[in-house]
Amino acid sequence: MSWWEVLVQQTINGLTRGAVFALIALGYTMVYGIIELINFAHGDVFMLGLFISLAWFTLLGVKGTLGGWQLLTVLPMVFVLTMLTTALLNVAIDRVAYRPLRRSSRLAPLITAIGVSFMLENVALLWKGPAPIAYPDVFPSVDILREWFGVDSAIFVTTKDLLVVGATIPLMVALHYFVTRTRWGKAMRATAQDRETAQAVGIDVERTILVTFFVGGALAGAAGLIQGMYYNIGRPCSAASAA
Repeated sequence: MSWWEVLVQQTINGLTRGAVFALIALGYTMVYGIIELINFAHGDVFMLGLFISLAWFTLLGVKGTLGGWQLLTVLPMVFVLTMLTTALLNVAIDRVAYRPLRRSSRLAPLITAIGVSFMLENVALLWKGPAPIAYPDVFPSVDILREWFGVDSAIFVTTKDLLVVGATIPLMVALHYFVTRTRWGKAMRATAQDRETAQAVGIDVERTILVTFFVGGALAGAAGLIQGMYYNIGRPCSAASAA
């Protein structure tokens, strides 16, 4: 490979990998911006998103590569179900672990977040075990340059790369619209700026925090699903560490 081919290939690799990290980071920073909590459990929600999406594929009887109408119906359905499941999981974590400590010193919720992270990791270990698991190759992988355009190039671009970009960009655009244009988004920005003042002018701060955890969990679930489909492998501890 020439130097420019290496540059293009690594740029493609960086964009696809960075897109997944962006979804994880958006949910993570949303929670920090609202309640200033370093949510160590967020990476584990991402990890569980991979396993939960695999469970949904199994429940729907998907064992191999999707094609035709299944690709247009089953895959979006699993996306929605996975995001909804991890969103509700993230909300449950807040309601059970973080909400009772809302007025405590910063150290208490920080330690609690570490404890929740360990708990979720061990749940994943009990569920799937410590060994890597195979994720079905549900999305067809095609070398675009060779198969579609007949170009014999050292640059390797697949339909899975398009999947990552095609799934993450709409989610980011939707999140931007939600935060900047909707009533809940304005409430989130006001709460992040000054929680006491926001509450004084009538904003339901607790409900705003709940929505923040819901959206953050949904983004983490989407990232876990994309991670599984792209790499076709998952492992409890390594997935959490990657986040």
